[in-house]
Amino acid sequence: MKGKGNKPIYVVGHRNPDTDSICSAIGYAHLKQALGFNAVPARCGKINNETKYALEYFKMDQPLLLTDLYPRVKDVALECKTVVRQHDTLKHLGEVMRKSELQSVPVTNSKGDLVGIVTVGDLAKRYFLELGLQSLVDMRVRYRDIIQATESKVLVAGDENDFIEGNIKIAAGSVETTISNLQPKDIVLVGDRSVGTLKKILNAGVACMIVTGGCRVAPEALAEASTLKTFVLATPYDTYTVGRLLNQCVPIRRIMHPDPVCFRPMDLLSDIKGVMDENRFRSYPVVENGKLVGIVSSDEIMLPEREKVILVDHNERGQAVEGIEDAKIVEIIDHHRLGGVQTSEPIYIHQEPVGCTCTIVANMHWHQDIEIPPSVAGLLLSAIISDTVLFKSPTCTAYDKKTAEKLADIAGVDLKEYGLAMLRAGAGIGGKTPSEIAKNDMKEFKIGDYRIIVSQISVMDPKEILDIEEKLIEVMKENCEREGFDMHLLMATDILEEATYLLYAGSPKTLIGEAFKKDASGTHVYLPGVMSRKKQIIPPLSEAVKRIKPQ
Repeated sequence: MKGKGNKPIYVVGHRNPDTDSICSAIGYAHLKQALGFNAVPARCGKINNETKYALEYFKMDQPLLLTDLYPRVKDVALECKTVVRQHDTLKHLGEVMRKSELQSVPVTNSKGDLVGIVTVGDLAKRYFLELGLQSLVDMRVRYRDIIQATESKVLVAGDENDFIEGNIKIAAGSVETTISNLQPKDIVLVGDRSVGTLKKILNAGVACMIVTGGCRVAPEALAEASTLKTFVLATPYDTYTVGRLLNQCVPIRRIMHPDPVCFRPMDLLSDIKGVMDENRFRSYPVVENGKLVGIVSSDEIMLPEREKVILVDHNERGQAVEGIEDAKIVEIIDHHRLGGVQTSEPIYIHQEPVGCTCTIVANMHWHQDIEIPPSVAGLLLSAIISDTVLFKSPTCTAYDKKTAEKLADIAGVDLKEYGLAMLRAGAGIGGKTPSEIAKNDMKEFKIGDYRIIVSQISVMDPKEILDIEEKLIEVMKENCEREGFDMHLLMATDILEEATYLLYAGSPKTLIGEAFKKDASGTHVYLPGVMSRKKQIIPPLSEAVKRIKPQ
């Protein structure tokens, strides 16, 4: 909740994350933590089998799943330090409101569950009723509430937990008039009266006698009350004040709103604004699993503190987590082309033409003299192996290989042996559905006037992809129609033969033919030697779009 301080900075990769996206988030969060920042590694999609293998091998947890960055109630909610219980009295409520200067206060039961809310307006309405003594019979007021409200000293004790069963009377006239007005179990207020008068009142069958104004009570009267088992209380307040205080013994639950408008921490601010406009309360309780966890002020909702994020392994808005436009990007660490993310102020960007973001992250550790633990080194290594396909990809540089060798030493693994095992774990379709295959490691690109998504899956045997090509193309067409993309491309990369079968759906197909100099009349082309989306798919498409006429 807001107000707890040290708001986290989320380090997050792209949607449909690959191994580099996950491992660079973990690795860079480790570096920022070592430098004193509250950095939290995050992901915005399901982890694939290859990444799962690496995480389990090095005994590391999956990053936090970040579904979106849209402002939520938790971002503006304040810690609720002031609450009242449903059995507390109105007198207690008045004191709480006076000290806290709050306009409304949540009401809980003894377990901390929210049961209602009470406003200063509710309290004011009750005070307007104080034209006379109110009956407390139906209000479930206990004697302990009276003792507390009137600050009374108990002269003759009874059961303080008993409920009041009679009305409140004032012994203001003659003793005969007073007694004629009394009923059994009534509570009577008396001032400085004689012993005889007090005894007559006690013998009228009253349940409790409250002596006001700090008056002394004769021992004989107390003895009589003890014999009759009648409560006797002594209060320093005058009779008029005691009458008002007794009206304030009513439990809060009698005037509270039992079904308050409340929100949950994960509710979107955009969803609750309409509710606030309709109800126009000053504040609203925030509840999770029935428990009160905070309070939202209608004033605070207008200026929520934006989430802070560091983007790793991407820099294009279309690839970023949902709601990135409502967040504050503070850094970008990447190895791809610049894709048009705009920021409101200058930020730190570290971008290098290398094969993997984790190559950059590892060397940033060493440049800062920050030690890399074996488990983190193992993940950084895994990402380099994945992105360079064990150094076979044309994106791989000598810098990547040198970094990987150093990380393998720190992680304590045989680079080639571990690399092949990890690639084998991630290769193939396994139990994936056609929809999951089509979205595997999916990224969105703006190429010319076209919106294109390019997915990639590594396989040992491309036949398992080609056998379900028809189903995959159907899913890819549906993705284009549903999301408004012009084309969906799927790279089925054969890591043994170092080649790619490029499946495509949508239009214009001439873009595929022009980019790769192939017959694109079907639904796939074979691209020997092609393994890199970044270096061998996107650049030819970007050049081809300049040569074809828009359809």
